[in-house]
Amino acid sequence: MTLRGTAFMAVWHDIKEEGETEYNQWHTVEHMPERVSTPGFLAGRRFVDWGLDRYRYFTLYEGRELGTFSSEEYRRRLNNPTPWTFRMQPNFLNFVRSACSTVSTAGSGTGGAVATIRVNVSDEARFEDLVRPQLERALSLHGICGVHLGAARPETTHIRTKETELRADTGEDVFDAVVMIEGIGRREVEAAVKDLAPAIGSLGPVGSTETATYDLAYLLTTEDLQP
Repeated sequence: MTLRGTAFMAVWHDIKEEGETEYNQWHTVEHMPERVSTPGFLAGRRFVDWGLDRYRYFTLYEGRELGTFSSEEYRRRLNNPTPWTFRMQPNFLNFVRSACSTVSTAGSGTGGAVATIRVNVSDEARFEDLVRPQLERALSLHGICGVHLGAARPETTHIRTKETELRADTGEDVFDAVVMIEGIGRREVEAAVKDLAPAIGSLGPVGSTETATYDLAYLLTTEDLQP
């Protein structure tokens, strides 16, 4: 399906091996419900690729607008972590995070796998124009049910809070844009990305790309939280 709202937050990271089992419980039971219940948040999805040594987890939060991710209510929660959150934050490694404006989104339904292609570009507008035909082509491929493009707006989320202080040693890399290819399964998504990722990487404004494919582990929407 198309992404909800007009903005999203994309997060990639790893978890220390000794904290991984608890992380999945915490993120499912407490953290994602807390985030999705924040005004302006519309849905959250956690993805994983157990075979990756780096950036094993990918989380996507869909928001009503870009300001959702810098709102007073959201910052209040970031500055008042729960005891469980306080305990979990030091387990994070290799953090990549940014709020993004949704440039384009198309599709139908929710896929079981997604590929993310993080991109650094020299000219955002030119990149968006050049990549659109590639996204249209991807949506026509077998098993692909969604294609999405976001432009990173790191100034929205790179703010100092109690939570960021707790994971001060993880680092927080940046990127300029992200392409997401959503499909019915890993096999279909990987087949689509096999040609798509090199094509995107060869576009003139693109300086570098980083691609990974993830399986959907958990999905939560605001409707799920209603009594």
